[in-house]
Amino acid sequence: MRRISSDMPHMDMQYRLRRQEEGLAKVEAQLGSGIRIQELRDDPLAAAHAVRYESYLARLNRYEKNTQYAIGHYDYMDGLLAEYNDILQRIRELSVQGAHGINGPEESKYIATEINELLKELVDIANKTGPDGKQLFGGDKAVTEPFRIVEGTVEGGGESVVVGVEYRGAGANRRTEIGDGAYTTLDIGGGEVFWAEKMNIVSRFDATDYRVNEESAFFIDGVEIKLSAGDTLHGIVAKINESTAPVKAYVDPETHGLALNGTNAHLIRVEDRQDSRVLQDLGIIQAVNDPSAPNWHETALVSGGSAFDMVIRVRDALYRHDQEFAGSQGIGGIDLALSNVSFRRSIEGDRRQRSAITWERINNEMINVTKSLGMEKYVDYHDAATDLAMMDFAYRAALQTTAKIIPPTLLDFLR
Repeated sequence: MRRISSDMPHMDMQYRLRRQEEGLAKVEAQLGSGIRIQELRDDPLAAAHAVRYESYLARLNRYEKNTQYAIGHYDYMDGLLAEYNDILQRIRELSVQGAHGINGPEESKYIATEINELLKELVDIANKTGPDGKQLFGGDKAVTEPFRIVEGTVEGGGESVVVGVEYRGAGANRRTEIGDGAYTTLDIGGGEVFWAEKMNIVSRFDATDYRVNEESAFFIDGVEIKLSAGDTLHGIVAKINESTAPVKAYVDPETHGLALNGTNAHLIRVEDRQDSRVLQDLGIIQAVNDPSAPNWHETALVSGGSAFDMVIRVRDALYRHDQEFAGSQGIGGIDLALSNVSFRRSIEGDRRQRSAITWERINNEMINVTKSLGMEKYVDYHDAATDLAMMDFAYRAALQTTAKIIPPTLLDFLR
């Protein structure tokens, strides 16, 4: 018969007590940290779900901040465009007043001088920077002043006045992500919002026999037009019209060259791809040292002016005391500028509305995802407190039972 050691009940009870202590320590750690999953082995499936929820919640937080920034950005821009619209309205009122037959040359000159000052204010608005210090209407050239005033003299002006306003910005390329793969454009390029007439660009190069030598491409308003070797002028026209660029192309019946007509009032931006010179060969653009300046070919026929051109036109008519021109074409040009700014403000309004709706949706998603994350990761304090009380009771009972099961030792007698 084998002898049973007295160490066996000691070891067995110690093992059971340690298990109880570990359970108590685990529940106490959960209550202390608020996190149910202390180790991956506690609940591997819940841990995997929690990681995905946390990752998605982090993205939602980023999108929520981006939409808030976009909404504030749109509100700031709309305030500037409203001010721009009000100044244009004031210029129109002055133009109507100046075109009235009762005004003499001196009164017309006074009105023209006030319009000239308002023109400078329009340029100041166009060169405004946002709260982040970046140009609002410079497109991706966020640190370059988009509009530059050219001063000179005009008939009847008698002093240096604004004779031109050059746009040196680019397209509106700044965007922010407001969802997985979803973006909103933050800015409107100065060549869009501060324009008045639809542009028309006609090349004087006869391209009847033109053929593309090799695969190449060019850009119209940021849209890439890809060409294949052997494409004719008519093929190029077809590819432009099939693209999303806001222009319509055609072959001019007089020059037999490429012609581009804007579908809305904006500055048409065209450039060859770095490895191509199709538009240069067709006489639309030419290589220039200053990439920010308009690069139309010197022989191309270009028409369609900016809002600043319209203001300068009506001002110069009043300096000349040409009331008929100021009352017809002058006011007509201002009306085109007003119509375009209303159109551009509606676009910004649509973008703001989309951002606001997205912000609301993101916040609702954040609530739902946080709730799901809490169910997987965080402690239910009611259940945890109940478990702790039960385990504490079981532990104390185990201690009392152990004291009764383990027999006295020699040390007990020595006491």
